[in-house]
Amino acid sequence: MKALHRKLFRELWQLRGQSLAIAVVIAGGLATLLMSLSSLDSLRQTRDGFYREYRFGEIFAELKRAPNELAAAIAAIDGVRLAETRVQSAATIGVADFVDPITGLLISLPDGAEPELNRLYLRLGSLPAAGRNEAVISDGFADAHGLLPGDRLEVVLNGRLQELVVSGIAVSPEHIYQLQPGELYPDNLRYGILWLNRSQLAPASDLDGAFNSVVLSLERDATPLEVVAELDRLLTPYGGIGAVTRADQQSHMYLEAEFEQLATMAWIYPAIFLAVAAFLLNVVLARLITTQREQIAILKAFGYTHWQVGRHYSQLVLLMTSLGLVLGTLGGLILGEAMARIYAEFFRFPVLEYRLSWQVILLGAAVTCGAALVGTLSAVRRAVLLPPAEAMRPEIPAAYRPTLIERLGWQRYLSQPSRMILRNFERRPGKALLAIFGISLACAILMMGHFWQDAADYMIDVQFGLAQRYDLAVSFNEVTSQRVLYELMALPGVTAAEGQRAVPVRLRHQHRTFRTVLHGLVAEGELRRVLDDRLAILSPPQDGLILTDYLAEMLALQIGDPVRVESLEGRRQVLDLPVVGLVNEHIGVSAYMEMAALNRALGEGEVFNGAFLAVAEEEVAAVSGELRESPRVAGVSRRMAAITNFRETMADTVLVFSFITTLLAGSIAFGIVYNSARIALSERSRELASLRVLGLTRAETDYILMGELALLTIFGIPVGWLIGYWFCWYLTLGLRSDLYRIPLVMEPATYATAATVVAIAAVISGLIVRRLLHRIDLVAALKSAD
Repeated sequence: MKALHRKLFRELWQLRGQSLAIAVVIAGGLATLLMSLSSLDSLRQTRDGFYREYRFGEIFAELKRAPNELAAAIAAIDGVRLAETRVQSAATIGVADFVDPITGLLISLPDGAEPELNRLYLRLGSLPAAGRNEAVISDGFADAHGLLPGDRLEVVLNGRLQELVVSGIAVSPEHIYQLQPGELYPDNLRYGILWLNRSQLAPASDLDGAFNSVVLSLERDATPLEVVAELDRLLTPYGGIGAVTRADQQSHMYLEAEFEQLATMAWIYPAIFLAVAAFLLNVVLARLITTQREQIAILKAFGYTHWQVGRHYSQLVLLMTSLGLVLGTLGGLILGEAMARIYAEFFRFPVLEYRLSWQVILLGAAVTCGAALVGTLSAVRRAVLLPPAEAMRPEIPAAYRPTLIERLGWQRYLSQPSRMILRNFERRPGKALLAIFGISLACAILMMGHFWQDAADYMIDVQFGLAQRYDLAVSFNEVTSQRVLYELMALPGVTAAEGQRAVPVRLRHQHRTFRTVLHGLVAEGELRRVLDDRLAILSPPQDGLILTDYLAEMLALQIGDPVRVESLEGRRQVLDLPVVGLVNEHIGVSAYMEMAALNRALGEGEVFNGAFLAVAEEEVAAVSGELRESPRVAGVSRRMAAITNFRETMADTVLVFSFITTLLAGSIAFGIVYNSARIALSERSRELASLRVLGLTRAETDYILMGELALLTIFGIPVGWLIGYWFCWYLTLGLRSDLYRIPLVMEPATYATAATVVAIAAVISGLIVRRLLHRIDLVAALKSAD
């Protein structure tokens, strides 16, 4: 073994404690990276395989009613490989022992057979037999209610009550993200999807000999937008509301938004963790090179080149990193599979094809080693450029002069050990600042994990406490007159009712377009309000639109800009309206207008297609049950159920990732603080040994070392709060989507928790270092070079 190699392993053993702490930090960053990338890659592979095997459609369109003969013209559109028409209908479902209203989406199947597109993956049971009152139900709905093949359901379809037998439980590629129209988060208790034979569903929906839904698959060289335009041309006379490509299909769109946010977190968290590891490596290596100035000079004097010296210290960095690579890879494999399974269950994938590819492992190793080498570049460069003659001389000693405390005369209030602590801070400010910065990073990364819960609570308080103040939201099958509102007011327990007009629209500005819902709200409404960024109430305008600020950003709109509003229902009017205001909503994207003004612009009377109800708490279930029996009601949603769904969705997605990274952040925080304490011990071991020889007691030297660590921690925590706030702000920028935007909100408890964990890590590290201090050989320490 070469001399440099023996020196390399000897130094690694001497730095084993600090190397292990650095390995923990590296392992945390690498595990987070591998966990995120492997789970995301596995989820995408699983989704794409499911789409391919079960023939997920590429173009989707809904309409009022068209004769079956139109199917031939649709199939003849240039670029269409396969066209399939079907019947869809909203219904109300009754399940035994469940009192809340359940909204169902009923989809037709070829009698006794699988459809050509959007085929079903049967988890249990079989397809409905031809000529029988049977239905396949979505697996999320079945799990929520404990339903099995052979159970019975009551369905109110088009005002008529039918009893159906569950023949099977299935998953469809069209409804992986099982979302009720108008809602943002799944509610499997109150929303279910049923597949029935077409011969049974079409007559019950008054669509015998007709269809109201189309699914297309395309040829390989087809242009989707051209197909959409031609399909819209054919379906517009029949009440078409605009065809969409797969990218805008509801389930796929929300699924893709979740994947994009997971991908963002897959880079942000590891980047921060690995940057911290690089910083620690730089501090350790810089300290080692400082203490080995004479050794570097001797090596160069004996003929070792600058390149060999630089390679020696780079190898030391890579050896320190290697343990972190092993631990991080194992942790990434275990955590990645666990996280992928959680996401697969949430998204209702039938199977999970988890894999941690060699490409991902190599990418993680390359990123980690690159971060370590770049982070220590300045320290290695110092060793390479150090001339032998200069290296033979010891470092210039620190300038000893009265400190600020002494110049102010405050030293008489402090003990001698306390003055030593403050004197060391003032005479070596650079090293103190580096230690403070390291501890502040520990505090900052802990804040990143905890702020998610604060943000979720704030979103709930604003969205469901200030903006949405109703108890029940009712949607109707058709627009209806104001008389229905008075009927709702007359229901026992209803204390207030407000109508709304919801119109699906396409907004256009220059070359940008976006499909959303234009909400017409009553003036001075109390149950559904629009709030600005200061949470002040905005009245819905009569002469323009209020847009969610994120929607305005996507369309490059500012206040005063005109926007074209294309209605996707009824007579499909086109309106040109100005943007008169922006709202800072965190959930979804929408447009708002005063309801009466919207109805006038659409050429309609005093009509609405939805209502918000305030209901006495004890009457909510009874009112919901009565509304469920009404044939004109398409769906009923409860505000409290929406809050529960939001919390569960956040808990199953973002908060799962946050919880795992918080655990890793805790271990990283300990590694940072422990490393700072070990560096302090290595820097002051000779000084503390000298003080012991000069007569200071063991308690006094303990006080000097522990007091310095305590002071560094006290200064580091507030700095960490500032850095943590900046880290969280950076996270919110990367996690913006149509689904939600995370607000930058952190409660005092988040600051306190981060500070407490860092303080505990400092106490444990101090006790470990104190034990090492007691084991120092005083004679050997005094003989060591300064």
